[in-house]
Amino acid sequence: MANHIQSQAGSIPRTKVKSKQSKQQIRENLAGYLFVSPMVIGLFVFTLFPIIASFFLSFTDWNFVAGFSKVKFLGLDNFIKLIHDSVFLLSLKNNMILMIVVPLTLIVSLVLAVLIDKQVYFKGVFKVIYFIPYISSVVAVAIVFQVLFHPTYGPINQTLIDWGIANPPKWLADPDYALYCVMGLMVWINIGYNMIIFMAGLQSIPKDLYEAADIDGASKWKQFYSITVPLLSPTTFFLLVSGIIGTFKVFDVISVLTNGGPANSTSVVVYRLYETAFVNLQSGYASAMAIVLLVLVLLITLIQWFGQRKWVNY
Repeated sequence: MANHIQSQAGSIPRTKVKSKQSKQQIRENLAGYLFVSPMVIGLFVFTLFPIIASFFLSFTDWNFVAGFSKVKFLGLDNFIKLIHDSVFLLSLKNNMILMIVVPLTLIVSLVLAVLIDKQVYFKGVFKVIYFIPYISSVVAVAIVFQVLFHPTYGPINQTLIDWGIANPPKWLADPDYALYCVMGLMVWINIGYNMIIFMAGLQSIPKDLYEAADIDGASKWKQFYSITVPLLSPTTFFLLVSGIIGTFKVFDVISVLTNGGPANSTSVVVYRLYETAFVNLQSGYASAMAIVLLVLVLLITLIQWFGQRKWVNY
């Protein structure tokens, strides 16, 4: 009997402690949800909701100026129309060509990162110099490139004429060269960012590995190929994925530098989408382009995720 009373007396504080712990846990959970809620709300409002809305609008013929009362269901007509849209197909082709920018930028950035990290004095100065184009206004940079590549009065063509070239390329005014000028600008802008990320990755590689390689008589090229490149593969993978996604989202450079011209030679999917939605006021057709772009980016990203298992060393 006495043991039973003692057990009941001992159980009361335990239940109180458990209730206090449960209330404290609830408060902590609520506080966590409160801090996370702005990001979750922003993700839904600015990302998930537009994707869902674009998916439904891609099956309609709608002008956002006319209001939702004028929505007309078309089924798959917009997607069928895309297959026969020569400008959209050319824009998609240009996006594929722009993907070449990513490996070019990675190679140049990696070489610069290794050289500056090991062989150059005043490393901080060079970091700032190469990083300035990335943090500069894209509009200002594009205008500078317009002046440089001006077909008549640009410094580049003036220099080529002084060297004896009578008819230098028209650059941005020539459909055969305009896209390559855009690619050069994109490489120049992104080199600094990629270089800084690579230099951060180089700091995480143990110096003992290079010392052991020196003792074994490995050359600098052998050390770079066998140590630096494999151990930087996670960094390279991150820059590769983000870079390819960035090439499909490019808009500001095209809009300021060429406006998609000449003859749509520099038009990309996002710029074509913008023209369709906000110039031609074909919101349903533009939504179909957005869905195709989303699916394409997801497929390319998935391919990279599956491929990284074979070449990324964690």
